Amino acid sequence: MSSFRSDPILWIHIAGLATLPFFLVLCLLSLAIGEPLFPVWGEILLVATVGVTPLLWMQLRRPFYIYSLLGIALKPENLTEQQRKILCLINTKLNRVLSLVSAIILTVILWQLYKVVPQMQHLVSFLPQWHSLGLLLAAVAFLASNLFLQVPVSVARILVTNDTEFAALEPLSLENIKHDFTILGVQVNQILPRLFQSFIGSNRNSQQP
Repeated sequence: MSSFRSDPILWIHIAGLATLPFFLVLCLLSLAIGEPLFPVWGEILLVATVGVTPLLWMQLRRPFYIYSLLGIALKPENLTEQQRKILCLINTKLNRVLSLVSAIILTVILWQLYKVVPQMQHLVSFLPQWHSLGLLLAAVAFLASNLFLQVPVSVARILVTNDTEFAALEPLSLENIKHDFTILGVQVNQILPRLFQSFIGSNRNSQQP
């Protein structure tokens, strides 16, 4: 059996971390549109609440089902035993703590970004100066920032799991998967082409000593 670390879906989610700077910049530029409507703390609270609360609530209550991409999700009944073990590591107290810490870190970053908003206003001066629209865009961008930090952090915790610990895990039952995870998107029998999965898996295995 190939290592659980060779599962391509894990590396696709890790790669999503590369989009984090883009969404943070988009959030910053959106905040720079127009004149502030509220005090500094009010605008930060608004963006942080919309950008953090939905995703953090999901991660604390029913974590994101990682076997989903771009609006499609692998049917739970099509998961392998190894993939059902991987899900065991997602729905843990440690991952909930990591999600909370990630949200706090991003909120602190948002506060720091807001400090440089005045220096960014000239970059968006060509846009309609509707600050209410800017706040909405900033909140959406901040929500995406949280998504592309919290999910990769959850997956990274899987990748550093000891092989012995992983082998001792009991695969989650189908009922628990459907009950304990937030499954977003249309459910399909297969997400990635088998050829692509084999290629990724063989590359990861060839790098192991």
